Amino acid sequence: MKLILVPIDFSSDSINALEHAIIIANKTGAKLRMIHISKGKKQDVPLYFKEFSNKEQYSPEIFFKILIEKYKNKIKVPFDYKLREGKVYKEITNQAKYDDTDLIVMGSHGVSGFEAFWIGSNAYKVVSNAECNVMTIRNGFLRIGINKIVMPIDISKETRKKLKATTKLAQICNATIHVVTVRETDRPKIIARLEQYSQQVYEYLDSKSINYIKKDLYGKNITDITIDYAKEINAELITIMTEQTENTANIWLGKYAQQMVNNSPIPVLCVHN
Repeated sequence: MKLILVPIDFSSDSINALEHAIIIANKTGAKLRMIHISKGKKQDVPLYFKEFSNKEQYSPEIFFKILIEKYKNKIKVPFDYKLREGKVYKEITNQAKYDDTDLIVMGSHGVSGFEAFWIGSNAYKVVSNAECNVMTIRNGFLRIGINKIVMPIDISKETRKKLKATTKLAQICNATIHVVTVRETDRPKIIARLEQYSQQVYEYLDSKSINYIKKDLYGKNITDITIDYAKEINAELITIMTEQTENTANIWLGKYAQQMVNNSPIPVLCVHN
């Protein structure tokens, strides 16, 4: 991993995402770059920065300098920022593409007096349009580090494509992967396919000497049962795919992926197909 990009609107949500990104950057040695997209409007002082407030004229540059000063002793890798103007999700994904970014780490619901970046579907638009993996983090999730990863396996062929990214992260963090088969039906063909896919996953994890736990989940909504299980075991991450084929009966494209990004209190790693 060479570069991690962190969108910053200077809300507590985006600062929380930054703190998680610092942990990952320190473990992987990846350069960390923050990005802020301005809309050219007069800027108020964000609530997060009220303690630094004085009579200076505030600007994104000043807030970034405050952040760099605050975290300079906690980060072991190169650390800088970029400023862009335009549509939030387009500028984030354009910068990620230009930098050949490996991972975007962003808050999913940040709202502040400075910028309200993630209102509506901006976070999901980044997930849908980025050409790299995207990790979304809710502001209420304060646990730092990754020890338990929930990796749901559905009946789509693409579901196993998140295995390598999940495994690499588990190796870096010395985490346990919870391989969770998820289904909304008891049809024997569906169960058989899930067993086939999960067995391939187990064999791969065995070959990489990764600790893992097996779990089968059945319920009315795959997103809900995945999130409930992650909460039950106090997981720090859920990994899903961002793309599926058009004729796929399930799962993570469209409303399910959006539900996961918008509703999960657990950080979500969306793996680009």
